[in-house]
Amino acid sequence: MRRQSRELALQILFQTEFAPQMSLSDLATVFDKNFDEGVLKYTYDIVKAVQANKEKIDLKIQEASRHWKVDRMASVDRNIIRIAVCEIFFTSELIEPKIAMNEAIEIAKQYGTQDAGSFVNGIVDQVIRNERR
Repeated sequence: MRRQSRELALQILFQTEFAPQMSLSDLATVFDKNFDEGVLKYTYDIVKAVQANKEKIDLKIQEASRHWKVDRMASVDRNIIRIAVCEIFFTSELIEPKIAMNEAIEIAKQYGTQDAGSFVNGIVDQVIRNERR
């Protein structure tokens, strides 16, 4: 269920980057028919938390990324990383960092480029390390 929620959140966050005029409720009508209530609830929790904490999330990502500016990352990769960072630090049910990172890597392998899994792994791992300092 959580994997479906993360994948759906990725699709919504990706879509809102290219159609910012679409609200979460507009997008909800597209997806509501295909998913059960539990999936949708956790999806909306993720999306709302990412949107509410986007600046803080992006700052954590930027501090972890030496060679890439957040806005220059591939949109899919950027949003997968945002979801992982959000689940670790900003959702109502915080997720264990290793679980969030592993989920992000698997989703990146499925939806990203050939190197997306490694890229996402490196950034999320560094975000976690930075917090431990």
